[in-house]
Amino acid sequence: MKKTGIGLIAFLLLIQLYRIDKTNPESASEKDFMTVVDVPKNIKPIIINGCYDCHSNQTVYPWYSNITPINWWLKDHVDDGKKHLNFSVWGDYELKKKDHKLEEVIEMLEEGEMPLKPYTIIHAEAKFTENQKQQLINWVVELSKSL
Repeated sequence: MKKTGIGLIAFLLLIQLYRIDKTNPESASEKDFMTVVDVPKNIKPIIINGCYDCHSNQTVYPWYSNITPINWWLKDHVDDGKKHLNFSVWGDYELKKKDHKLEEVIEMLEEGEMPLKPYTIIHAEAKFTENQKQQLINWVVELSKSL
């Protein structure tokens, strides 16, 4: 039992050497959602605080991203989030894709799937009030109609 514990501790220390790449890809600001779309002042902080860490090239990695294997899980979530929707390249999306992404945003918000619960536990600023959530949904609905 003692050897197993020592082995586990040694393993956990050893994997700390394997770091994730925290480099954000270069982004052209003229393609960013906040530049391309006329986002109201009351909506901007909701999107930035609740969405941009995982859905843009402006990810700010928190202190716990230095702990392996948590950082592997975190990096996977960020990469997956950007794969599904990346606000930093909004200007590159075709109209049909933009419309589909806005539909998905509405669906995720209505179903309470975004922002992810584990994220909002540590990042209180990302947790939407019911009022913020409804404001965002209403605005995204209007935005999708204007495309």
